[in-house]
Amino acid sequence: MRENGHRLRFVTNNTTHSRRRLAEQIRGFGIKLEDAELQTTPVAAAHALKGKRVLALTMPDIVEDLGEVELVGEGADAVLIGGADETFETNQVFSYMNLARAFAELQAGAELYCLHKNRWWQTARGPLLDSGAFVAGLEYAAELEATVLGKPSPAYFQAALDALDSDAELTWMVGDDIEADIAGAHACGLKTVLVRTGKFRPDAVEVARVQPDGIITSIAALPGWIETAA
Repeated sequence: MRENGHRLRFVTNNTTHSRRRLAEQIRGFGIKLEDAELQTTPVAAAHALKGKRVLALTMPDIVEDLGEVELVGEGADAVLIGGADETFETNQVFSYMNLARAFAELQAGAELYCLHKNRWWQTARGPLLDSGAFVAGLEYAAELEATVLGKPSPAYFQAALDALDSDAELTWMVGDDIEADIAGAHACGLKTVLVRTGKFRPDAVEVARVQPDGIITSIAALPGWIETAA
């Protein structure tokens, strides 16, 4: 893609690993990228919540990306819900006592934010429940609506466009999630390509309110496909 003159931005809703660790993992796959090319939701959250006192229910690894906020256990201006992973730490982060503490802060006037609101995520064992269920529960209990800081929020895609210094109509979003990737990007005016991997489900595409501009079997097909489509 770079050889063909395209500028790239890797945008992820991963909320369990720091940007540094994720960039190292991606480079381990043989993909060349700088840390700054990787846009993560925790980094976006730190920017959005800068200067606030935040009660954060997140995986420990992303704390290094939340350096611009003051993390507190009580007296919070905002409650931030991160994502789940497959480790035992998920049980600790999203324990009843922690969720009850978050509810108390919301009752006291704190605002509710989440890194994403995904219902589930794909693992080697199959689909697993994600933290969107906890976000929905807090919304229901506190009678308020969470602000989503990651995909599919317009602010997240706009941040990527700003980083690329590109117009939406000249930019392609490529992903496997029909809602977070395709519908979110489409709402911001981007062109979209759905990949038949990961979260791709044929039945979900059939009933989706937004259809992608193209569907490819593998990310490896993208360079050739996009040259003919563009």
